[in-house]
Formats: sequence, C-alpha cells, structure tokens
Amino acid sequence: MSASVEELQPQPTIVPSAQPPGAEAAFVTPPVVKSRPQTLLAIPVGACIALAIHFFVPKTEVVPPTHYYPLVLSMMLGLGVLGAALYPFFPGLRKWMCQMCPILGIATVTVGIWELITSCLEWLPLPYFPGPEAVLGSLVSDRALIFDSTWHSLVLLISGYAVGVAVALVTGITIGWFPHARYWGMSLLKVVGPIPATAWIPLAMVVSPSALISAIGLIALAVWFPVTMLTASGISNTRASYLDVARTLGAGRAYLIFRVAIPGALPSIFIGLFMGLGTSFLTLVVAETVGVKSGLGWYVSWAQGWAEYGKVYGALVIMAAFFSTIMTVLFKVRDRVLVWQKGVIKW
Repeated sequence: MSASVEELQPQPTIVPSAQPPGAEAAFVTPPVVKSRPQTLLAIPVGACIALAIHFFVPKTEVVPPTHYYPLVLSMMLGLGVLGAALYPFFPGLRKWMCQMCPILGIATVTVGIWELITSCLEWLPLPYFPGPEAVLGSLVSDRALIFDSTWHSLVLLISGYAVGVAVALVTGITIGWFPHARYWGMSLLKVVGPIPATAWIPLAMVVSPSALISAIGLIALAVWFPVTMLTASGISNTRASYLDVARTLGAGRAYLIFRVAIPGALPSIFIGLFMGLGTSFLTLVVAETVGVKSGLGWYVSWAQGWAEYGKVYGALVIMAAFFSTIMTVLFKVRDRVLVWQKGVIKW
C-alpha cells in the first residue's frame, strides 16, 4: 500500500516546556499592584500625627513662633486628602501615589518624632539638635544667603565636574585604546588616583592663583580618577568581534574609536560619571570650607562658627535636595542615552 502525502511529510516534534505552568502568562500579563487604603492615607495620617505632637505636646525649646512648620504640615495634610480623593480619576496620579505615599508618610512621621525628642522631651542636647520648627525658621530667615550659596556651589560644581569629565574622557580613551599609553597611564593612575583629592588642598592653595581655581581643580581631580579608570576599562573591553566586523567593512581607526569602542563603553563610562559625581560632592563641601567665601560648605562652616545649628541643619537639607536633583538629572541622561539597555539590565 502506498503511503499518503501527509504520512510522508516529517511531523514536528513537540518538546515539553521546562517552565512551570502559568509562567508564560506571568510574562505576558504582569500582575497589577493595587494600593491599599492605608497607602493612600499615609501622608494625611503622618501629617495629623506631626500636627498633634506640635500642638498638644508641651515644648521646652524656646523658639520664636514663625508658624512656618505647622503651615507646611497643614499643606501636606490638605494635599494628601486631595490626592486620595482624586486618586481614581488620574492614572498618572495613581502611579505617583503608589510609589511616593509610603515614603512621604514615613518622612512626615519621622519629622514629628524629631520634634518630640528634641523640642519636647530634650532627649538630645540643645542647641546642637534643634527641632524642625527652628530649622525651618532658619531656612526662611536666611533664604537670600542660602540661595546665593546654592548658586555659587552649583557654578563651582559644574565647572569642576565639566573640567574633570573632559580630561578624564580624553585620558581614559587614550589609555584604553593605545597599548603604550596604557602602560604609562595605568602606572600613573595607580600612584595618583588613590590619593583623596582633599589631601591636595595645601598644594592647591600654594600653586593656584586664587581659591576659586584651586577649588575647581580639586573637584576636577576628584572626578578624573573614577571616570578615567572606568572609561579605559570600557574601551579596552570592547568586543573583538565588533572591531573585526568594522575593519572588514573598511573602518579606519577614528571610526573604530568613536563609532564602535566609545558607544560600547558607554555603560562603564556612566558608572564612572556617577562615581565621580559622588566624590565631587564631598570635595565641593571640603573645598568651600577652605578659602572660598561663598557656597553651601562655606555657609555650614560659618553657621557652625556662630553656633547656629538650626542653620547648619537647614543647609544640610538644602544639600540633600541639591545633590539629589543633580543625581536625578544624570540618571535621566543615562536613561536617554542607554535606552537600548531597557529590558536587558535592571535599572
């Protein structure tokens, strides 16, 4: 008997999947995280607790009444209630509240506990640990000087960071690509790089013509080492297959460096940029305490000299917001440049 055409054709082999049942559905339709009512009311509850501590617990710290602190808490209470009411109608607001409500609620309760253990119970000695009302009053009273100090710190930080990154990219690419430059450059990095930039302050004050230039040089030096090291590492670890394909297609040295090696090294370069930014913050504050007549570091040193610890803590709050904003901007730049990494590397 002759076999039919269907019998003569090879039949596909069905291989059982190694994934557990339901795994495919988990990747296709990720579970939707729903917010609990406790999450939505975290900010109003935290604000109510802080307001209750402020108005009903007797205080021992003598602070001129400014009403700024209860006003801020009342605004947070109102905005929290308004956000909870508008939660079902705006998808963007829902996403933001799911992420930020627990953090802001805990932060508000922490501020209330801070006032309880400082201004009310005096568990921490005054005037070294003032309450939140004194800190907020110092921020408002010195807002002009703080704004001027923040602006000068921003200019100094951007100048030093830009100079350091520019020099580090050139040296890192050179060391990573050319073998002779790597031989001499890595030796220099191993000797000079581990020395903290703040250790060069005495020499910088003697060599540089002004305190501003010395501060910019110290910040640039602090940024130079991590960016150079990680740029050289990324360039030297470029896949040989990419270079071979580009050479086969007729690419020259400039094309290999700027169109193959540098794009492939961008993840390592951004890690170096983040590390350099962190060291630049530390160097900025230290450099401003020596010789520079303006800036957040100078403001902290000046306020500490007058035992105005409310102003010291206020400046620390401004520093936290200032540095966090700059770091967030760099994250956004990284997300835009390395958009191809989404789904491959957890960010």
